[in-house]
Amino acid sequence: MCRKIRAMPVASHTAATTVRPATFADYEQIVSLESRYGLGAKRHEEWSHLWLANPAYRECGPDWPIGWVVEDHDKRVVASLGNIPLFYMFEGRRILACSGRALVAEPPYRSACLMLLDRLINHSDAGLFLNNTVGLDSAASFRLFECPRVPVGRWDRAAFWITRYCEFFEAFMSTAVPRAAKALSYPVSAAAIIKDWLTGSGLRVSDIEVRACRSFDNRFDCFWDDLKAAFPHVLLAVRTGETLHWHFKHALLQNRLWIATVSDASRLVAYAIFERKDANLAIARLRRMRLVDFQSLDGTTALLLPIISWALKRCRQEGVHLLEAVGRWLERDGLMSSVAPYRRQLSTWTYFYRANYPALARRLTDRSAWAPSLYDGDATL
Repeated sequence: MCRKIRAMPVASHTAATTVRPATFADYEQIVSLESRYGLGAKRHEEWSHLWLANPAYRECGPDWPIGWVVEDHDKRVVASLGNIPLFYMFEGRRILACSGRALVAEPPYRSACLMLLDRLINHSDAGLFLNNTVGLDSAASFRLFECPRVPVGRWDRAAFWITRYCEFFEAFMSTAVPRAAKALSYPVSAAAIIKDWLTGSGLRVSDIEVRACRSFDNRFDCFWDDLKAAFPHVLLAVRTGETLHWHFKHALLQNRLWIATVSDASRLVAYAIFERKDANLAIARLRRMRLVDFQSLDGTTALLLPIISWALKRCRQEGVHLLEAVGRWLERDGLMSSVAPYRRQLSTWTYFYRANYPALARRLTDRSAWAPSLYDGDATL
């Protein structure tokens, strides 16, 4: 077995604090801490589902730590970080990976975050660490632990389409000119519609039939077998029907997920997943769908264009204001640069990784080994 790569170790104790593995009994304190600092709160069933229904966690068993917490001298949780196990396939081998979730700390204990990241990134059982929800405050810490940026995509940018023009511009202008926002939205919307029509030739009507799917049926297992056989030298998160159902169970139950499929007879040849993501928008009234994942058996984006057209139409029908894509295909010669009319800059690069075996680390420096998406890590968990 190859030697592990370790970053500079961090002490497990600071003045009056101790770091220890998290347990399911810590739920109340962890969720309370996350809520106080804007990370949202999951119900206990949804929170515990991240592990108890996770095929990777169930195989690893209870020895896998669900995360770590930092306690003060009163045994109060003052910092926490979740640890999600995930399976990947690469070059015919299954790789156990880990992803962090919800790094948070009380202000006086922010330095303790390094202790938590040390436990996560240097996890003895994981061959690969990856995280695609890195925020501005923690980006420097990932560089300290020698975590490279994922080499494919632009994970500091988003591209988007406006799908309900008047509502979008009215909401956008309501903070600056609240009394005139509605009146001004009409001429601005008209100009934007003309602009988008002139620049959106790649998204005009296609004869490709795109169908909505309400669940991850057995066709997705067949598709996964075909996908990993077609691309053995690409790092791919496991996409069995069981794993997809675990990953998106609550998004499906809450009607926040769209599954778009393209088939050849009964055989699935491509699919995309879109998730409703209104949270963290600067304008609270806006409704947003985000492209989470796209996979095709031919390895091209040819079928993504009719799928995006399908999603844009559905956004308009269901009152969603914008459709967004993050990271993937946003490079200068990428698909989104030619078909998406609008861009926004993110606060930092959001996707970092580290391979804990030298041979794997060398292979992952090659761009051709990557097909990253928001399905990776914890971005959609």
